[in-house]
Amino acid sequence: MRKAEVQRLREQFRFSQRHACELVGIPRSTCRYRGRKDDSALREKLIELSHEQPRYGYRRLCVLLRRDGMRVNAKRVRRVYRAAGLQVKRLRRRRLTRSVAPRPTLTAANQEWALDFASDVTAGGRRLRVLSVIDAYTRECLALETDTSFPSRRVTRVLEAVMERRAAPQGVRSDNGPELTSRHYLAWFADRKISAIHIQPGRPMQNGHVESFHGKLRDECLNANWFWNLWDARRKISAWREHYNMRRPHSQLGYRTPEEFARSIAPSPPSEANGATAMPPQGQALRAPAAALTLHRCRAADQL
Repeated sequence: MRKAEVQRLREQFRFSQRHACELVGIPRSTCRYRGRKDDSALREKLIELSHEQPRYGYRRLCVLLRRDGMRVNAKRVRRVYRAAGLQVKRLRRRRLTRSVAPRPTLTAANQEWALDFASDVTAGGRRLRVLSVIDAYTRECLALETDTSFPSRRVTRVLEAVMERRAAPQGVRSDNGPELTSRHYLAWFADRKISAIHIQPGRPMQNGHVESFHGKLRDECLNANWFWNLWDARRKISAWREHYNMRRPHSQLGYRTPEEFARSIAPSPPSEANGATAMPPQGQALRAPAAALTLHRCRAADQL
């Protein structure tokens, strides 16, 4: 910044370099310094990754670079990233802070799932709805279904399909939409003894995990793709779900993917020694019970 200010003073007021450096308060050697590092290879790689993932910031791009075997510093990546003009523009909204009741702390997978809908349109103007089901602890996207409508029976079928692959949750958090407050929906939860947690009306951030997920879904998939029809939308959204679970670094998980984080917290399988018969220490032979030895000796004496 100071070097840029020196350059501005020299161009605007025709100051000498000595005079401009004295006004800004930096040595002339600092102003004359030119870096010797060649960042052209890193710049080209960042531009290539930015074309593949245009909504990734420098932190996630740094993780991808390290996965490819490049030993780079995050500060260097940030400097080259900004110099190349690859910054992602985000709108910062002013939000009113309100005190809300604290939510219970999640400590394991399947304690709470989050469910919500997103919407989009095809090239022909047909409305699409996307049903998202995520695990609030591992951040895994358990289901991402695309269709034109989702009645309550279709929602419960999606939940049943997810429960066939993993354990049932203790509760499912959702808003107060008509599909999620119907008699069938509530009865389905009551029969399976799963808590149906509904947030307060007008408070979407009480279901913040799925709202954050929908922000990523819209930013990286819905806004970045053009859907020709329903089949094309299902194919592209399903591919993005696989990318999100298996390849996308998640900042809240230490820049690990949700699948990597879920594997790291999964309980280890029981050891084989627990179910196997206890073996005697090395050097000791197996001995028959005393009653069996006595019976064998008696039979031998009778034969004599």
